[in-house]
Order: sequence, then C-alpha cells, then structure tokens
Amino acid sequence: MRKLLAPLIFVIHTPLQIINLGFWASIIISCGLLKLVLPVPAIRHLLMGFMHFAMQCFGFISVLLIKLFNPVKVIYRIDGTLSVENWYLLIANHLSYLDIILLIDFSRKRIPPPKFFLKQELIWLPFVGLGAWALDMPFMKRYSRSYLEKYPHKKGQDIDTTRRSCEKYKTSPTTVINFVEGTRFTRAKHQLRKSQFAHLLPPKAGGIAFTLATMGDLFTNLLDISLLYPDNEAHPMMSMLSGQMTRIIIDVNVLTVPVEAQGDYFADDSFRSRFQHWLNELWINKDSRINQLLEP
Repeated sequence: MRKLLAPLIFVIHTPLQIINLGFWASIIISCGLLKLVLPVPAIRHLLMGFMHFAMQCFGFISVLLIKLFNPVKVIYRIDGTLSVENWYLLIANHLSYLDIILLIDFSRKRIPPPKFFLKQELIWLPFVGLGAWALDMPFMKRYSRSYLEKYPHKKGQDIDTTRRSCEKYKTSPTTVINFVEGTRFTRAKHQLRKSQFAHLLPPKAGGIAFTLATMGDLFTNLLDISLLYPDNEAHPMMSMLSGQMTRIIIDVNVLTVPVEAQGDYFADDSFRSRFQHWLNELWINKDSRINQLLEP
C-alpha cells in the first residue's frame, strides 16, 4: 500500500522540505549579510548565535517531517559522553545529502553547531550555498592530478582554505565535520576505487590531518559517526521523500584525539606514513562496526 502511495507522498513531502529549507536559509542569509555590513565583534557573535539556532531549527523540523511521512525508526547509539561546551572533530561516512540534515539535528543540545567542509560547486545550490557561506563554512575546490600537473600553483589551495576556516573556529566551541571519503558512497565508486572496505570508500587523509594540525590542541574529542540506512541503501534521499524510509542508525563513537595524529603531514614523510596508518586502522574498525550494525 505504501509503495502505491509513494508518488503522492513525494509530491506533498518534497515541497514541505523545500519550504522548510528556504525559510530558515533566508533568515540565515539575511543575518549573514547583516554580519557583513556590521563587522562589530559583539554584533557578529550575537548574529552567529541566532544563525546557529536557525540552522538547528531547520534540522529539527526537517526530521519531524521525515518522521511524519515515513514509518521510520531513528536509532541513536552513543558510546561516550557529549557536551555543547567542547570542541569536536567529527568524521563520518557519506551516503546521501540526508546525512547533513541528520547531523544538524543530531547536534542540537548534544554538541556545538556543526561546520561542514563543502564542495565548491555547492555554493551555487539554492539556499544551501549562501546559507553555508553566511555560517562561515569552508568551500573546498578539488583539483585532479592532471590539472595540478598543468597548474602547479593551485596545489595546496584547499589546505589553505582549511587553515583560514579553522582559525575562525578557535573563539567558541565548534564541531568541525569532515566526510573523510571525499564523496558520497556508491557501489560504482566502491568498485572503481577498489576499496578494501566492505561499506566504505578509502579515507582521504590530507584535510583531516591539516585540521588536526591547526586545531588539534583545542579538540576535546574525535567523534567517529556512522550513518546507516539499512533498508534503503540504494537511494536514501528518494526513499525518504517518498515515505519508504524504515530505519536510520546513527552510531557515535567518542574517541580521544591521539597526540601522534598531530604533525606536518605535507613536509614530514615519516609522520605522513604514520598518520595514514592511524586513519586506515580507524577506518578498518569503522567498517567492522558498520558490519556488526547491519547484521540481521
């Protein structure tokens, strides 16, 4: 019966999600423009607080709509203690744009407001791009190896973006989110990259290494989060909009930030090798944890 109703649910649910996004994004963008023309620290601080509140309202209402239109059970598994007063580096797998909505809602009353590292192309996405800009989220421009060989002066620009963004996050508790795989997981990408992991793409170490080098002393903990849609793996976003989502698992593992994970990743070959080994071991454990969560 629900499959027959899927087109109708999609037609009703999708506009409501867009309206929710547009409403809160408009408020955030307006505050961002006001912050731009009134560069007074006290005013900027107040505006950022209100913008973070608006972002989390968006996530809360979006998840309410998901629960309204889907027979979904959201399962939270939190191994450790969380606080809104701490600084966190959050690393997560990436399956869908739905991940971002869930992480925004998860942050509410648990951890400081999240800052996502976004692809440069997303700045043109309606509401999302300007909203992220207003919230001081960094936009990363990725270059192919062939492009960098042709234009070597572009090398390291994404890392410079990371450095400048992290400087802004030192003044108040922040959650820096990094999708370490660099892109959304699909079976096609999994095969193309010849991933050694069953449920993950190989991790990219550069961005997280530089974030730790810049803010490592501030981070209270590393949050290893696994987002899973066990019954809707192929197309989570479409399933959710169509009322077909049944289970969402948000698995949170609170880890210490090892001292050995901080160093000069780009100049120290020995450190780079150790860091890649540490991250790879983390990813092996994450893959094993996901496998256990997906067991019937």
